[in-house]
Amino acid sequence: MRRKERYEAVLARFREQMPEVNTELEFGSVFQLLVAVILSAQCTDKRVNQVTPDLFARYPDAYSMAQAEADDVLEYISSVSYPNAKARHLVETARLLVKDYGGEVPDDMDQLLRLPGVGRKTANVIQAVAFGQAAMAVDTHVFRVSHRLGLVTKNDTTPLKVERQLVKYIPEADIPRAHHWLLLHGRYVCTSRRPHCEKCMLADLCPKV
Repeated sequence: MRRKERYEAVLARFREQMPEVNTELEFGSVFQLLVAVILSAQCTDKRVNQVTPDLFARYPDAYSMAQAEADDVLEYISSVSYPNAKARHLVETARLLVKDYGGEVPDDMDQLLRLPGVGRKTANVIQAVAFGQAAMAVDTHVFRVSHRLGLVTKNDTTPLKVERQLVKYIPEADIPRAHHWLLLHGRYVCTSRRPHCEKCMLADLCPKV
């Protein structure tokens, strides 16, 4: 099967089986989404969703968080991975948003990358989820599933190379959903240690089977 045909078949299956899909992070605004995504780095969405209700109740927006100190935020997020660095990044990001963007989260990649704790993956998530842009975030699940399904080559050894391949072949209208399709498939079916091939809806399309 040629790569273009593989993409068409895989995407058609996802559209049929998972027509409505979104992030599993819980949030009430673009700022809260940004906070949740920063917290989710090397941490599960489940854990993030456990700490954010109290955090957002105390600091619902950039203005309120900008008034806090890192130690104040740390009290709410101590159970996530790397809490000290993330608490510092959240406060610094909130202050920068207030100072330069009127407390609003920008939708531009370069401006997002200025924010402490925001890398390309996080910026892509914000662009896709909050602003509906054709941005492809590549995390460990997307990276793994893309390789296992033969959507990218073994020469695509970095998240950026995988991102460029996926964006090249996936129709622009599908890109915001495609991130979640691949991520959720990797999280629940095509798992790292032992993929659940027996219940995979893509088993007949997978070159690994």
